[in-house]
Amino acid sequence: MNWDQLAAGVELPFHADLKVPALTEIRLAMPQPDVVADVAAVAHASVVDRFAGSITPGMTVAVGGGSRGLKERVALLRGTITGLRALGAEPFVVPAMGSHGGAKAEGQLAMLQSLGITEESVGAEIRATMETVEVARTAAGMPLYLDRHAAGADRILPVNRIKPHTCFTGPIESGCAKMAVVGFGKQPGAAQIHACGPVEMRDRIVDGIAALRSTGRLLGGVASIESADGEVVRVEALSADGVGGQDEIDLTNYSRDLVPALPFPQIDVLIIDKGGKDISGTTIDPNVTGRFWVHGLRDLAEPDVSAIVLLDITAVSAGNALGIGFADFIPVALAQKIDWQKTYINCFTAGIAGLRRSRMPMVLPTEDDCVKAALSMCGRAFDQPKRVVRIESTLHLTRCWVSDALLRELPAGAAVVV
Repeated sequence: MNWDQLAAGVELPFHADLKVPALTEIRLAMPQPDVVADVAAVAHASVVDRFAGSITPGMTVAVGGGSRGLKERVALLRGTITGLRALGAEPFVVPAMGSHGGAKAEGQLAMLQSLGITEESVGAEIRATMETVEVARTAAGMPLYLDRHAAGADRILPVNRIKPHTCFTGPIESGCAKMAVVGFGKQPGAAQIHACGPVEMRDRIVDGIAALRSTGRLLGGVASIESADGEVVRVEALSADGVGGQDEIDLTNYSRDLVPALPFPQIDVLIIDKGGKDISGTTIDPNVTGRFWVHGLRDLAEPDVSAIVLLDITAVSAGNALGIGFADFIPVALAQKIDWQKTYINCFTAGIAGLRRSRMPMVLPTEDDCVKAALSMCGRAFDQPKRVVRIESTLHLTRCWVSDALLRELPAGAAVVV
């Protein structure tokens, strides 16, 4: 595609009377649990308390650092590492992010660095490789892989935010168990989990963590939970039995209640300012938009969104735009940022979950063109009021901007920002 030619302008058949509606900022009512004031201190204390009887002096522990945009991610890792050292362990960090970073060690290091995770900031060596070692098999025969450095350690310790997943539903979703089975397994570990449908994906993670636990390599996990406005409201170290067990199930259930949701049952046009790998593994979180687009996994009944406009992706994404297919319209400027090598590696690793999500949306010259196109094609006549919502991203959704047609449908507790 000649993006420059498209950017120069194409004649689009917008109705002469089509108007982009004015938008009003509203603040949404969200649960407000207590915020963890000092994440590093709480992580340190929780690690010391949980693992006091499980660590012997000199034990090496591979601590998982992920690619998600966790709030206080550096403090979470730093507190975990100081806690381990206080118990006599020798921790180091490995990038535990499957195939992210273009499935290259240097790409994963760069992604950690872009998130502020460096040897200096977390106080520990970072060892990166894409080489893996098979360490176990499930009862069904599925191999379990670990990053070579992690496999060489006495124990592994995933550190991750717990939240609903974007590809499957189950008792545990995105969190410590998934990082242990998928993230630490690098590209082959991620591929074999994501290659199947949502039901088998759920089951493979549950079976995989059980097999990994049986090897004695899993020390446990350190979990965080964030509120809708992006504050850390829970930090908890989990035992090996708790990872993928009842403790993680309980935390997963709690996290579901904190997921920010679009509070309107029907939206004609949803405008998203930015998506990205640090926002969701799928660029745009389907738990917010209602679009999952995975065979075997139903879309949400609400919100029912007719057209989605995505205006940009974050710099941390480094061009990886898995999930770009969730959008219906993107501007040329965004299309020019996509690194198709990284995106397609991630899409192939995601298997069926990457199939529809990697499709190219309609690319138009400008952001304004995208919005007008969405208004023109959302299923309402040009002279009918449109239900339009604009959000900054699908992460930490505490406010949005809405058209007049939705001001009459504000949910309980929402208020216009004056």
